[in-house]
Amino acid sequence: MGLRPAHTCRDVGKVSWTRYSKKKPRKSYVKALPHNAVQIFDMGDAGKSYEAEIQVVAEKPIRLRDSALEAARQAANKYLEKQIPGNYYFKVVVFPHDIIRENKMIVGAGADRLQKGMRHSFGRPTDRAAKLRAGQPVFKIKFFKKDLGVIEEAVRRARLKLSGTYSIKLADL
Repeated sequence: MGLRPAHTCRDVGKVSWTRYSKKKPRKSYVKALPHNAVQIFDMGDAGKSYEAEIQVVAEKPIRLRDSALEAARQAANKYLEKQIPGNYYFKVVVFPHDIIRENKMIVGAGADRLQKGMRHSFGRPTDRAAKLRAGQPVFKIKFFKKDLGVIEEAVRRARLKLSGTYSIKLADL
C-alpha cells in the first residue's frame, strides 16, 4: 500500500500525537514509532566561517511529512555537493515528532464483510511529520557570497518537494 496524499495530514488543527518514552517503551502512550525518514540533519562543512546564511521559512502553519523533508534535503544537498563541494553548511532545523495515524480501509469485492468501517477507527501509526509554525525555518544554509546563485537554485529545488508556501530570508553573518 502506498502513501496517502499529503493533503490528508498537513492540517495543523489536528491534535499532536507524540508521547513516546525511550526509557520505558511499554508505558508509552504511543506504543510503536514509525521509522524516521530523515536520518542526516547536518551536511557540508560546519567548521568554516561563512559570509552569509539563507533560511527557508514557512509562511503558514503546516505539518510536513518526513518523506517530503527527506526528498527536499536530498534534492538540495545533491545539487550543492556537485556544484560547490565542501563550501557550504546545510542544516535541517525541524524534527518530525508528530506521528500520523491511518485507519486502513479495504477496497474491492466483499470488503464490507471484512472491515469495521468507522468503529474503532483510531488508526495505527504509519508515518511521522514535523509541525511548523508560521515564520519557523525549515532549512538553513551557510555559504560564501560568491555562491549565491548556486544556493538559490538548490533552495528552489528543495521547495519543489515541500507542500505549502515558503519564503527565503537572506542574512549576512
